[in-house]
Amino acid sequence: MIQKLRNLIGLAIVSALLASCGGSADQSPVFHSETNPELLSEWHMLSVKDKTLQLGERVTPYDLNTPLFSDYAHKLRTIWMPEGKAANYDANDAFDFPVGTVITKTFYYQVPVGSSAKDGSVLRNADNTSQLLNAGFELPSVRLVETRILVNRATGWVALPYVWNEEQTDAVLKRTGDIKNLKLVDEKNQKKLFSYVVPNTNQCAGCHATNSVTRKIQPIGLKARHLNKIYTYKDRAENQLVRWQASGFLHGVPESSRVPRNALWNDTNVALDQRARSYLDINCSHCHNRNGAASTSGLLLELDSPNGLSLGVCKLPIAAGTGTGDRKFGIVPGKPDESIFTYRIASTNPEEMMPELGRSVSHDEGVALIRQWIAEMRGACP
Repeated sequence: MIQKLRNLIGLAIVSALLASCGGSADQSPVFHSETNPELLSEWHMLSVKDKTLQLGERVTPYDLNTPLFSDYAHKLRTIWMPEGKAANYDANDAFDFPVGTVITKTFYYQVPVGSSAKDGSVLRNADNTSQLLNAGFELPSVRLVETRILVNRATGWVALPYVWNEEQTDAVLKRTGDIKNLKLVDEKNQKKLFSYVVPNTNQCAGCHATNSVTRKIQPIGLKARHLNKIYTYKDRAENQLVRWQASGFLHGVPESSRVPRNALWNDTNVALDQRARSYLDINCSHCHNRNGAASTSGLLLELDSPNGLSLGVCKLPIAAGTGTGDRKFGIVPGKPDESIFTYRIASTNPEEMMPELGRSVSHDEGVALIRQWIAEMRGACP
């Protein structure tokens, strides 16, 4: 009897520890080393229980300083590694993650009061994922659209898109992608119809294969400069990289002063140039980098790319076609209305817009940021 009581007390302690981390004792994540489950729930990274979205054991949420724009969708990002495994820190590139790592990114919207997920109306409001998660992530208040999984197997990274069902109980693997017709509701209650596009597996590779030579898929946002920020966890607010190292998820993090950090694109307390460069870095540099698919264009948009021609200033386009909008240079200092940059990031024409994938509507605030950045540049083109 005494031993039985001790066992019960032990189980209670384990359950309490798991609860404090946001995990559930009956949801141990599963690394599928070869097979691709038809249902998202088979990974046990996320689950729906009592109409709330819950994370599995040791599944850790994270965020980026400046995120990629995706039709105003909010994003719940998580990472999980097998017990005893850890990633290795890198100052510039994506961290070196061990085989067995599973990354998820769930795209969702909050819905207007009185609406349901089936209504199709979704709010164009600020992303407050950490607050929703810490409050229980109640599904009646949100519409889950898709969850993308990146899993690191012995053969390399694999991208898998899962689309949430109308009942909001699970997501189904959709290799060919999907389209959801939604109504974006702004702060004035004005509605705009748009088609949210879930990428197919080949399109996932179009962005995540950041090196045009190797064509290997890898994470985009999991770099020091994107992750170096405070995140509000259930127990406390803490720098993500400090948290990861303390939990055994990451090795080799240097002193904080030596860790790069991207600016928040909408933080007006930060210099305009830093915000604009951070915005271009996360939205464009997966192709526009020294080894990327768009490297032949000569346009390099990583954070450390030098100012001048390679940044697009007074640069003639290469094979842009109608994407120029009859404008001569990528950036004309002081003249956003004469710059190709502002034309392409504002366009929703699939043959002209940049980025080429990942959005169906224009990011009005992002366009305004780049317009202001160009407007305040000094100089002139020949």
